[in-house]
Amino acid sequence: MEPSAPPLVRPFRPADTAGVAAVIVPIQQAEFEIPIRYEDQPDLQAVPDFYQTGAGGFWVAEAADGSLVGTIGLKDIGEGMAALRKMFVAAGHRGDGTARRLLDVLIAHAKAAGLQTVLLGTTSRFLAAHRFYEKNGFVEIAAEELPASFPRMAVDTKFYRIQL
Repeated sequence: MEPSAPPLVRPFRPADTAGVAAVIVPIQQAEFEIPIRYEDQPDLQAVPDFYQTGAGGFWVAEAADGSLVGTIGLKDIGEGMAALRKMFVAAGHRGDGTARRLLDVLIAHAKAAGLQTVLLGTTSRFLAAHRFYEKNGFVEIAAEELPASFPRMAVDTKFYRIQL
């Protein structure tokens, strides 16, 4: 049996809205038991307006069958900084390089857009994510080091920064 082609990472299009929700919400609710609904996430309902402005962007990982299997967003927060948000990879694609490809596209975009710093917040439960970010050059920082413009989520308890 031929190995399947790796998912293609490409910019979000409005037609991807339902597919993005289908990747993110089940991971939030079922895997991490975060009581959040799609309706509670206005950024997902307005990806172009929320993410794809300024130096920001939003990308999806699309499998060979056309289904979405990963997401990553970059929110421009001003002063050469941006927030990495909504990085999710479907369980069947973890460990196959999809997360790394998503992050590589985001970092390349951030550098090309002239950003100097990417920040992110995550929950204490996302242990594999912590290892992934640290392995890819992110350094844990204290919440007090975040700029006022950082879009902090109520569930975020761990914060990271990478200097580009």
